[in-house]
Amino acid sequence: METAPYQEALAAATRDNDLSVTAVTTGLINQTYKVTGKGSGVKFLLQQINAAIFPEPGKLESNYENIWTHLQDHEHNKGIKEPVRIPEPLHFLDGRKLFYDSHKRYWRIFEFIDDAQTIPVAGNSQQAKKAAETFGRFTAAFESFDLSVLAITIPGFHDLSLRFRQFQSSLHTRNYERLQLAAPLADELRKREHYASLYEVMTASDAFKQRLMHHDAKISNILFAEETGQVICPVDLDTCMPGYFFSDLGDMIRSMACSEDENSTRFKEISIREDFYVSILEGYTAVMGSSLTDAEKKYIHYAGILIIYMQALRFLADYLNGDTYYRVSHSGQNYDRAKNQLVLLQQLEIFLRQHYSVTL
Repeated sequence: METAPYQEALAAATRDNDLSVTAVTTGLINQTYKVTGKGSGVKFLLQQINAAIFPEPGKLESNYENIWTHLQDHEHNKGIKEPVRIPEPLHFLDGRKLFYDSHKRYWRIFEFIDDAQTIPVAGNSQQAKKAAETFGRFTAAFESFDLSVLAITIPGFHDLSLRFRQFQSSLHTRNYERLQLAAPLADELRKREHYASLYEVMTASDAFKQRLMHHDAKISNILFAEETGQVICPVDLDTCMPGYFFSDLGDMIRSMACSEDENSTRFKEISIREDFYVSILEGYTAVMGSSLTDAEKKYIHYAGILIIYMQALRFLADYLNGDTYYRVSHSGQNYDRAKNQLVLLQQLEIFLRQHYSVTL
């Protein structure tokens, strides 16, 4: 019988031999297992780190420990009504925080939070508002945090200038069939190069502050209480790095204000849901408003524009490069995703002109 991949790490984590191990199916990058002691009742999460995405697991561990320590010690999180919580990082039996098995796999363990659930998609605008408040509150809790102690886990992750250059490079592909099909989308994206220029101006200015950002601010990365539906905490913090306000706010607009998800090919059905958009902005600014600079408030409606544009560039570049980054179920899926995001971008442009008189 083939040995389960987690056996070595499990033995390093606990002396309990009577265990139940269940794979956690949420999460697309790392493989996670819920471990329960049948007799002892002990519970924890055992997670294998995806070295293809995170080739330096020590950086993840160091970042998480620094974030955890700040939340435990920082005055901002003491005595307030809704202190920010994250799952506690645990240690292996020998005191190590990471376990390296004989198959060259890295593992770590976390507190398991009982009676919690994730919500894959925001079902209504109030859920979207809760998500925005949660990610805003998370960033606000680190207002005085020393960002220099954080390692960059994915260099250039939300660097729009880099993504535009990668898109331009992909246009030199020798896959002429794909290039011909993608030409109309590529033309529309090139027409919007000024968004990349705006990103460069914003990130070069002291008027736009670097803060601790989650960088994957989706409602599926929040734990909710099963019984009450209240927020417990954000999770999946591996992409937490220094960044700018538009990263988390823009990703929430991209993932929750849209009427269709990024894999939908019902392009004519794609639209911006006004109640979701308003709720996301209200939730985020209710928490972050006092710390946002005047420039950030002035350009707040560009958050969705920048992130959706970046994602369209990434999907189309990956399609032209032969689907080397994003997992696909059919050969044209990244093309469809790019078209989806371009339509969403166009819809957001129309929406912002009509409702907020934004000049784009």
